[in-house]
Amino acid sequence: MNKAYFLIPLIAVILFSGYYWSFKTSYEKKLEDQVLVEKQKHVEQLKVEAKNREKAIQMAVEQDKKRKEERATKEAKDKKEKEDRQAAADARSKALRQQGSLEMQARRLADQVATLKEEISKIEEQKKSATAEQDFLNVYVKQAEANVVGLTAVLDKIEAANKAQAEYERQQRALAAKKS
Repeated sequence: MNKAYFLIPLIAVILFSGYYWSFKTSYEKKLEDQVLVEKQKHVEQLKVEAKNREKAIQMAVEQDKKRKEERATKEAKDKKEKEDRQAAADARSKALRQQGSLEMQARRLADQVATLKEEISKIEEQKKSATAEQDFLNVYVKQAEANVVGLTAVLDKIEAANKAQAEYERQQRALAAKKS
């Protein structure tokens, strides 16, 4: 029995060694195959990741271009809006300046109109007074002409009376001279 204790484990070790040897060789081969498959998978995965990375880079570049175009468009739009706002502000300030100058001009013209109306009323008053004076002078001239005619008639009468008196005196002297 002593030998049985020694032989059974030895036979078991030999059987186990054979099994282990066959298992080890096939297992190592399986491991190598598995490692090779994993390496191939890893390489394929790296290729897929590289392709995905390349696609992602292309997409990022395209998105960057798109963002740059959008930014440029937005900047152009903002610049145009800013220019439009500035142009509107300039037009508004110009309109306000024109409005102020037109208001001043309107006030000045209103003052001129008032002044001219006053001058016109003065001129009309002068015209009325000149017309009245002319009418007065026309009446005066007519009266003066009538007076001239009347005075001429009176002077003629006086002259006639003077002549008559001179004739009378001459006759009186002649009579007195005849009587004397």
